[in-house]
Amino acid sequence: MSSPEHKELIWNLIKDIKVGMLVTKATKQDGSMRARPMSLVQDAYDGTLFFYTSKTDAKAFEIAHNTDICLTFSNPKDNVYVSLTGKAMISEDQELIDKYWNPWVAAWFENGKDDPDLAMLEVKISKGEHWDSTNNKLVQIFEIAKSNLKESATPDLGESKKFGVD
Repeated sequence: MSSPEHKELIWNLIKDIKVGMLVTKATKQDGSMRARPMSLVQDAYDGTLFFYTSKTDAKAFEIAHNTDICLTFSNPKDNVYVSLTGKAMISEDQELIDKYWNPWVAAWFENGKDDPDLAMLEVKISKGEHWDSTNNKLVQIFEIAKSNLKESATPDLGESKKFGVD
């Protein structure tokens, strides 16, 4: 878990990215992983992220077999990268469905909020890591060149922090 300040930082990093890649473990015996884009629907973060989904989609079956997931968000233009790990569950809570309903979601679910296949994917985040570099590309290249000249130096490419429990 993370502090309220760290939750605010994470939200500030991902809220404008909007779309993250959800990684689940496939139900096949080979242990393969699957990733697919998911769009944030909420306007604040308290440790749980919400996404709309179909109850009959492969990810719903994968989560039923293994609730461990990973979510990644990236904004290469601004050098922001976030990896979040947590537990997922499929919820049919109509209050949640109503709370976050919007025109973007309506385009995906043509039968509306009462679609019998509609559900919420609820992800409780337990740990993660983020990288945030405000340095422009020229500064980054300079830092890498400088570290190559000094064998013991590590380039300063920005901030990287881990949070949560392993």
